[in-house]
Amino acid sequence: MRADVVVIGCGVAGSVTALRLADVGVRVAVLTRAHDPHESNTYYAQGGIVYRGPGDSSELLVEDIVRAGAGLSDPQAAALLARMGPRLVESILMRRAGVAFDRENGGFALAREGGHSVARILHVGDATGRAIQRALVAQLRAHPNITLWAGWSALELIVHGRRCLGVVALERSTGRVAPFWAARTVMATGGFGALFARTTNPAGARGDGLALAARAGARLDHLEYVQFHPTAFCRPDAPPFLISEAVRGAGARLVHADGTPFMHRYAPEWGDLAPRDVVARAIFHEMREHNLPHVYLDVRSAMPAEAIKVRFPTLYAQCRRYGVDMTRDLVPVAPAAHYTCGGIRCDEWGRTSLRGLYAAGEVACTGLHGANRLASTSLLEGVVWGSRVAEHIARTWNGVPPDDDEALLPAVPTGHTLPPADFVDLRAELIRRTMWELVGLVRSGKGLEEALGRLYALRPEVEDAYRRGPPDDRLAGLRNMLQVALLVTRSALENPDSRGCHFRVEPATAFG
Repeated sequence: MRADVVVIGCGVAGSVTALRLADVGVRVAVLTRAHDPHESNTYYAQGGIVYRGPGDSSELLVEDIVRAGAGLSDPQAAALLARMGPRLVESILMRRAGVAFDRENGGFALAREGGHSVARILHVGDATGRAIQRALVAQLRAHPNITLWAGWSALELIVHGRRCLGVVALERSTGRVAPFWAARTVMATGGFGALFARTTNPAGARGDGLALAARAGARLDHLEYVQFHPTAFCRPDAPPFLISEAVRGAGARLVHADGTPFMHRYAPEWGDLAPRDVVARAIFHEMREHNLPHVYLDVRSAMPAEAIKVRFPTLYAQCRRYGVDMTRDLVPVAPAAHYTCGGIRCDEWGRTSLRGLYAAGEVACTGLHGANRLASTSLLEGVVWGSRVAEHIARTWNGVPPDDDEALLPAVPTGHTLPPADFVDLRAELIRRTMWELVGLVRSGKGLEEALGRLYALRPEVEDAYRRGPPDDRLAGLRNMLQVALLVTRSALENPDSRGCHFRVEPATAFG
């Protein structure tokens, strides 16, 4: 397979990159391991996307980003996002893709979320990501310069020297392995929330792009900064789906079973709308202090019943499915792994340390999020850096594709011995449990060392199973999960300083 550019992943970052390139005549191959290209972290984003509100300014948004990022955010990256974001939302999402954001009183219905000084969040009900993903995928499918390869799993990058020449991928339905040669490669595979036992991410968020980049020698940064969303639905019979920060933005409060609120004791200035790392640790502390499986979100006291159903129809239906009526009941919530603040290090144009390889979206480390991401900046980062990557490629590429050279292809498994049927499931569960218990919301040096020991003990058998087997997406995914889990744990162990969503204590307690 040959293309001018291959984009791996088709969430908001990958889709925007592909569309912007295709519009100027570049032939783009878009690979996604999902059989349905709508399946991505973008699809599950509820709250919305940062825009601009009354009394707002670029300087105020930068201030909010840097504060939420615990001082580790790159001010230049934040300024770039604040300056370019609104214009690109208008040109790409509103005009080109036709996303119909909610309106009221003749203007946009803007919400406020945790860490934001003003209401500046555009939304489509409580399913903003779904609306954006559907619109972008429709554009991808309709564009004559884009070929969408759904159900193809990236196995290894093709690298010669320090230059990336494409990717070797596996067609999941047939087991066919093929190289995709390209002058430029864009990694847009999302994060690794699925490495944790409790996560708001889909199962495919297993860190594939980070693992491929690491094996190819690309620089990775800030992997210890994993954001845990404070409010994921928490019932034994239900998956931990996200309860959007927009719910608290609309006035809902975190409480105990008797209705007693507690966030004022942890963040007097911000209360329930404090940055996510503060709220998540507060909930963790309350759960430990009172031996609770979860706390509650009181939505019923904040809004009339009909307003809840209109503003949060998806959440209302999801909660009802598991026996909770948001209009009458308190909603049980607890933290869950949500977002990868670090990733493949890239610059303001999305360039990585490997020539020809770019990164955009959650898989990238632009420096924007620092130690803790500000709510609803993730979709906007995908739009901005997807556009920047496309602009840089279009401006610098000379139109000459790479020569096919089979001698440069990385080795992939060619064996025939599959491990026992439950091999992948059991090892993946051990990784997720280890990461949740020892590399989770609150960490200790002793716990991180124990986690490394458990993970290293798994490596020989996982590598052996991968080498002996035929090309297999599940085995490749397990190998990637283990590699990224080791990278994250080592990064957390090497950084003794608590900041943002990397919180180190001895012994492990949330607030000392």
